[in-house]
Amino acid sequence: MYPMASRREFLAGLSGLPLTASAAFPRPNIVFILIDDLRFDDLGCAGHPWVRTPHIDRIAREGALFRNAFVTTPLCSPSRASFLTGLYAHSHGITDNTARVAQSHRLRTFPQALQRAGYETAYIGKWHMGNDDSPRPGFDHWVSFPGQGTYLNPTLNEQGNRVKATGYTTDVFTDRAAGFLERRRDRPFCLYLAHKAVHPEIIQHDDGSVSGDDLFIPADRHRALYAGLAVPRRPNAARAPQGKPALARKIGDLPPLGPLTGTDDETVRNRLRMLASVDEGLGRIFQTLEGTGRLDDTLIVFTSDNGYFYGEHGLSVERRLAYEESARIPLLVRYPRLIRPGSRIDGFALNIDLAPTLIEIAGASAAGRLHGRSLVPLLDGKSRGWRQSLLIEYFSDRVFPRVLTMGYQAARTERWKFIHYTELEGMDELYDLKADPYEMNNVIQEPGAARTLAAMKAELGRLLSLSK
Repeated sequence: MYPMASRREFLAGLSGLPLTASAAFPRPNIVFILIDDLRFDDLGCAGHPWVRTPHIDRIAREGALFRNAFVTTPLCSPSRASFLTGLYAHSHGITDNTARVAQSHRLRTFPQALQRAGYETAYIGKWHMGNDDSPRPGFDHWVSFPGQGTYLNPTLNEQGNRVKATGYTTDVFTDRAAGFLERRRDRPFCLYLAHKAVHPEIIQHDDGSVSGDDLFIPADRHRALYAGLAVPRRPNAARAPQGKPALARKIGDLPPLGPLTGTDDETVRNRLRMLASVDEGLGRIFQTLEGTGRLDDTLIVFTSDNGYFYGEHGLSVERRLAYEESARIPLLVRYPRLIRPGSRIDGFALNIDLAPTLIEIAGASAAGRLHGRSLVPLLDGKSRGWRQSLLIEYFSDRVFPRVLTMGYQAARTERWKFIHYTELEGMDELYDLKADPYEMNNVIQEPGAARTLAAMKAELGRLLSLSK
């Protein structure tokens, strides 16, 4: 085992280093694993009382666990584009889950930057920016499927060729990933593995409608896992939303939110059963990297594109809103050349930070200005001067009736969260996260909050100006 480098030593060692050189500080390989709709608290290392995620937990044990990681838009397609580009959704243009195929071909991504710097790059998994599964720029190797795909026997686009695969989709993607990692090569690689799990199966009907928001399909071998175990619930679960006029308003024939609109235990258990296949796949990735002698020369990132509601504020099988359950994500990073094992990082980390982080660590150059900041200082234990607030934004769409005309811009600090609904009058929200971590008491109308409200409005304005 080599000694852990400081940030200065590590980056100095990268400076001018040929990609094929054998030196104390070679450019790392990168394995980026993105899960769909995984909550921040659904992992053993995050404190879940009974979920079994030994291989994911290994990343936290041997690397860093970010305890305050967020997405800047808590919805699949915008978040995925932000991971790849380092930009807010209002800048990269993927603002919702509709078919923005042409724009997704024009994204300037960190794999393109790594490819220009000599990396071999691969994308394996769910693209989810429109139904088009054709290869995108920046990837030497491509495996994906149209739209949401399916969990059993998926039809893949593999290097531009239509291939019918057999088996559970998580396992199929793991097989393809392991095959890529096993190749002999004389240059560093970047593997971007984007699982369909733990998203529900979506059924496309002949009339164009979709259904299946509660279809969480685990692999056959995991169908009895966690049977009968009671799902832990946060104090704000199975309650009608109080002080949230945007959620409480009457919308067509929809029933009011409350205890009966929460997520049932079996649905949650099925999601965690699906996660078991992801964890097993990560175990195989560890095994493959160890077998090829590349494990400690590989930076591993494990994260999710957004959180998920299990009945908090009466919300079920959904994300999109600015509350913690939706906007917070798991983020774990392992790279022993730089990261002290068992690191716990409290500084705010955003999905837009991953692109500049990986570009810096790879010794590459971005094609333009990025909104995110490299996380290397935090990984190196340096938090001085780090951001003290973050911006979350969402753009109204018609896919989920509850959020019709509920576009918003939100600012969050360590203590406060201010949510401004851009299309609704008089429905903004302000939460004191120190006194009210579950966002159950909107204090925006309280006289004593007037000064804080003014400060948070100003902070939101400042964040928006920085994101132009």
